[in-house]
Amino acid sequence: MGGLGANGAGAVSGRVRPPDRQAATVVRQRLGFLRPRVGIVLGSGLGSLADAVRAGVRIPYGDVPGFPEPTVTGHKGELVIGELEGVPVLLQNGRFHLYEGHGPELVAAPVRLFGELGVEILIVTNAAGGLRTTFHVPTLMLIADHINLMWRNPLVGPVAPGESRFPDMSEPYDSELRALAREVALQDGIGLEEGVYAGLLGPSYETPAEIRMLAGWGADAVGMSTVPEVLAARARGMRVLGVSSITNLAAGVSPTALSHQEVLAASGELAADLEKVVRGVLRRVAKSA
Repeated sequence: MGGLGANGAGAVSGRVRPPDRQAATVVRQRLGFLRPRVGIVLGSGLGSLADAVRAGVRIPYGDVPGFPEPTVTGHKGELVIGELEGVPVLLQNGRFHLYEGHGPELVAAPVRLFGELGVEILIVTNAAGGLRTTFHVPTLMLIADHINLMWRNPLVGPVAPGESRFPDMSEPYDSELRALAREVALQDGIGLEEGVYAGLLGPSYETPAEIRMLAGWGADAVGMSTVPEVLAARARGMRVLGVSSITNLAAGVSPTALSHQEVLAASGELAADLEKVVRGVLRRVAKSA
């Protein structure tokens, strides 16, 4: 993998080289007899779910070859292994973003690591801005589909082992898993919208004109993550469930200026409901095993 820095990351052209199977070997040694079935990616301000994992083993990114330290507030920087609602899980507590200067291969590397370790279902969460004027923020939105406006794709280049060259994206977010999430929300009285997520490169927030364009293209929420991870997951045949925490109304829809602090605060308000949805889905997944 080339020379490794202090955090186990090899620099290539000023960027961090994506981890290879050495990362899977290191993490597999920490798994013991546990074989994770579900991988969960935690978005901005949503790390509290990691504390709910039973008998959780925490692996700092610095111990995983090729994993850089996150630079964004609200992203801790660790893998958490254990059980949640009786399901073996592997959580990514703190994600990598394209806007940090990482390539799409590195952004998708944790999902590819999940695949190497046998994960079958990926649950992705994020914080997003709402485009619908009918959103009562903060609220949760089930992702039914996405629009990739990042102009990046982790599948470009040689086909990674275990992946499809041309993955079918007619249903990027699994309809059966979405049905389970709606069932949980209805049972627990949790407000759960559903819509299309637009992924943009960032890190600047969108202009009002850009928001009007996105709304005209059919987007209901906008954010700066998730899409590369879902592309890699679908290329490996994983089933995907996506949930956005709609923390604010987007520019031109919101009457106030946007800030990351506002996003983190609203994510905190939604954390308990998001945890209930994830736990409820996991309980139903466990029953179907």
